[in-house]
Amino acid sequence: MNSTGTEITAFDGATFRRVLGHYPTGVCVVTAAGTGDLPTGMVVGSFTSVSLDPPLVAFFPAKTSHSWPSIEKAGKFCVNILASDQRPLCRQFAASGGDKFSGVSHRVSTNGSPILDGVVAWIDCQLEAVHEAGDHYIVLGRVVGLQVETPGKPLLFFQGGYGEFAQLS
Repeated sequence: MNSTGTEITAFDGATFRRVLGHYPTGVCVVTAAGTGDLPTGMVVGSFTSVSLDPPLVAFFPAKTSHSWPSIEKAGKFCVNILASDQRPLCRQFAASGGDKFSGVSHRVSTNGSPILDGVVAWIDCQLEAVHEAGDHYIVLGRVVGLQVETPGKPLLFFQGGYGEFAQLS
């Protein structure tokens, strides 16, 4: 029982992941200026709007992420919402190590973070706060700019695979 008198059921990480995999998520690449002349980026499946006033968004990097420390150090980042045809780009940014920007067309936002070409939309942010949450961080960003870049279907992740949105009739 927990403090509210609710019974807690035992489960393992695989069960937790399988059950939550029934909820689809959008796929984003969070980019930042990085260190030196090399930009950095990471794939994020857990991204959400938080507040309209002030305009805040959040994402949740794992504490084991190799890209997150560079993004945090930059103090600003851009959330790039991937289009349904950008699965290869997703795989490139999901890989650990190497130059994730090799061959990737992009431009730099007025805030200094990379905006990837062909994304559905982008949200440029200043780092607002970072909170520990289990084996992840909760990262809050204050939105300083945003735009729909290429209207279309976003890339979705669902039950271990990728897909796209289909409108119900």
